[in-house]
Amino acid sequence: MSPDWELTSADWIKSSYSSSSGGECVEFSRSFAVSGLVPVRDSKDPSGTALTISADAWSSFVSAVKREKFRA
Repeated sequence: MSPDWELTSADWIKSSYSSSSGGECVEFSRSFAVSGLVPVRDSKDPSGTALTISADAWSSFVSAVKREKFRA
């Protein structure tokens, strides 16, 4: 279960894989890193639900995406 965060004040970072024409639009926030969780949301729906992922799992995910990028 996640803490009761006020995500409207979070500093959101859009994925470098997101484009201005839509598509894969993912944003995450480092604002809550001290909690060990990373909130992630769909940038096309910023008022929608955000998922919270453990910082370790998020780091593993980002590393895997970067590895795939260099394989292509």
